[in-house]
Amino acid sequence: MKCNDTLAKLFHKQGLKYPPQDIYVRSFKSNNEMEIWARDEDTAAYKLVKKYRVCALSGILGPKRLEGDHQVPEGFYFIEDFNPKSDFYLSLLINYPNYSDLILGDKNKPGGDIYIHGGCVTVGCLPLTDQFIQEFYVLCLNAKLNGQNYIPVHIFPTRFDRTGLNFLGKMYKDETEKHRFWVNLKAGYDYFERHRRILPVMYNPDGKYVF
Repeated sequence: MKCNDTLAKLFHKQGLKYPPQDIYVRSFKSNNEMEIWARDEDTAAYKLVKKYRVCALSGILGPKRLEGDHQVPEGFYFIEDFNPKSDFYLSLLINYPNYSDLILGDKNKPGGDIYIHGGCVTVGCLPLTDQFIQEFYVLCLNAKLNGQNYIPVHIFPTRFDRTGLNFLGKMYKDETEKHRFWVNLKAGYDYFERHRRILPVMYNPDGKYVF
């Protein structure tokens, strides 16, 4: 009830209904940020409701490709399961590996069990503080109970603005494969920045996202 009261105030401030029926999660690894967006109708533009601080990060920028590489995935996912009895207080499973990851990652051991969870420790997941994971968990559960079976979670290395692109160009200038992958992700990022809407996640046979 405490979380619902807090969340309801945030949603109503943006002119949105609560409990929600359509939320969207967007995370930026280098910024340690997770954004919550929502809308009331599937034809409406999303509105930003809240930003959470991701309190720990493992690995480096770039996609997850192998079990045990400690990488946080990058790409377009959705919440697949809820775990109220997690070792990390509360957790929500994302559907890594998706089709793109299965094609581009290790064919035998691409890894798995990637969660948004509490506890502020990680070896490849997205951890929040226990206070924030409680609020986030309640929010996502309410959206699911309100009819949203697939809550999208898009994970980017950084914001693909001028500052972010300059950073990637400087720090990863010789990593052609990563840049090719990031250009693909940027197409989805740019569409949302222009329209405040997201596109269906589709792939070509090579594992590239198609928009």
